[in-house]
Amino acid sequence: MSGPLIVLVGPMGVGKSTVGELLAERLGTTYRDTDADVVAAAGKAIAEIFFDEGEEHFRELERRAVRDAVDQHTGVLALGGGAVLDAKTRALLAGRPVAYLAMDVEEAVRRVGLNTARPLLAVNPRRQWRELMDARRHLYEEVARTTVATDESTPEEVAQAVLDALELPEPEPVASGRENTPMTEQATTRISIAGTAGTEPYEVLVGRRLLGELPHLIGDRAKRVAVLHPEALAGTGEAVREDLAAQGYEAIAIQLPNAEEAKTAEVAAYCWKALGQTGFTRSDVIVGVGGGATTDVAGFVAASWLRGVRWIAVPTTVLGMVDAAVGGKTGINTAEGKNLVGAFHPPAGVLCDLAALDSLPVHDYVSGLAEVIKAGFIADPVILDLVEADPQAARTPAGPHTAELIERSIRVKAEVVSGDLKESGPREVLNYGHTLGHAIEKNERYKWRHGAAVSVGMVFAAELGRLAGRLDDATADRHRAVLESVGLPLTYRGDQWPRLLENMKVDKKSRGDLLRFVVLDGIGRPTVLEGPDPAVLLAAYGEVSA
Repeated sequence: MSGPLIVLVGPMGVGKSTVGELLAERLGTTYRDTDADVVAAAGKAIAEIFFDEGEEHFRELERRAVRDAVDQHTGVLALGGGAVLDAKTRALLAGRPVAYLAMDVEEAVRRVGLNTARPLLAVNPRRQWRELMDARRHLYEEVARTTVATDESTPEEVAQAVLDALELPEPEPVASGRENTPMTEQATTRISIAGTAGTEPYEVLVGRRLLGELPHLIGDRAKRVAVLHPEALAGTGEAVREDLAAQGYEAIAIQLPNAEEAKTAEVAAYCWKALGQTGFTRSDVIVGVGGGATTDVAGFVAASWLRGVRWIAVPTTVLGMVDAAVGGKTGINTAEGKNLVGAFHPPAGVLCDLAALDSLPVHDYVSGLAEVIKAGFIADPVILDLVEADPQAARTPAGPHTAELIERSIRVKAEVVSGDLKESGPREVLNYGHTLGHAIEKNERYKWRHGAAVSVGMVFAAELGRLAGRLDDATADRHRAVLESVGLPLTYRGDQWPRLLENMKVDKKSRGDLLRFVVLDGIGRPTVLEGPDPAVLLAAYGEVSA
């Protein structure tokens, strides 16, 4: 019987997504969630479907999503909490490797508080949760080949218990290593970004030949799709538009200027005019195809049109994949600084097609590595080890660790933004090297590549940390060695300090007249340094002055 390797069922909040992703990673396969499929098809959150169309309509969407997923998916599949209510679904699951993840009400209270926006738990959540479980427990047990209690267990322990109970061995590691696997044979990786502050969760897909996923993300509810692309990718943008038109959407292409020249109020207004003339509604979707500047504009236009429409990012550069397209920070520049006008508006999905990197100019590719290396210093030292092992290979998309470097960098950002969407706290650490970096970009009228400026900014931040007594000499020196090894700059013009200092005073992290810098207490230990002594700042800049 073909179909999923594992199907996970169980109540809301039991951890099906977390356990499912762990299982997929261990089995070397992909993860799919039918709730996410329903949201994509409907173009709205599950709670909104319940409110607007009622539970019966939601169950019909869910029934179709389960049928399609069981028929098409060959990895790990998680079903919504109420999917087993449908007799046809239960019949479809008969004889399949289904694991029921169980928990009691006290564990549910501990995990989700039973106070979040759950459409079936609106009045007395504890009592209603018990009633739901009384009605569904026997159905979970009916379809399940095994039951795994999750109380007082870590997700890793639950995943292992599922593997053991279903007698599914983890694949043996290949002796020659992942680096010898042809890129075209690597499976698509799905990285989940948790929803926060009323936003929906979404996935970042990393792999090749991913454009076929676009219609799935856009969903059936959308009638119109606007493909925003830079002038340099006119052919690609038109090809995407034609493909979507062939799928039955009213698709238009909106061409933007290249790079940072696209990030202006005038360009945003041009996009708004095009959407207005096309009759774009709140159920329609924007797709941003290009580098970080393009996805910044696409997301901002989506956030501002009709107070928010869905959008999908298709980044085509390293920088776009690991930074700009993940996390929902969208924006445009003004004469006073970079990204000073914007909104937090997460995408409905991100498609990181590694094939797009094959034709990327080497300087653009290397520029994106600055954000990859940044992720290594603030959270994942394995990234640094991989770059140091073969710097020349790291400079090219044909290198053996390209996919892993990008995936690791995305996971670093995913973990941070899942807990802090609006940069109210921990998310600030992602700006390591950016305070001076943005000041340099503005000073150069955005003619410098973002990664080059951030590279200098990271060296400056390392020296600032060292002079402030926060960072050891070896780690500060390692910044220079790693960045230089891939060809990124380490210095900037020494006579520009007064202008850079003025630019930094309007940085988004500043509070009043108080300058704030992300520095390190060690690798993987970022912190914020507030109001450093001006003499220390000047001394740190002296270390990066050409």
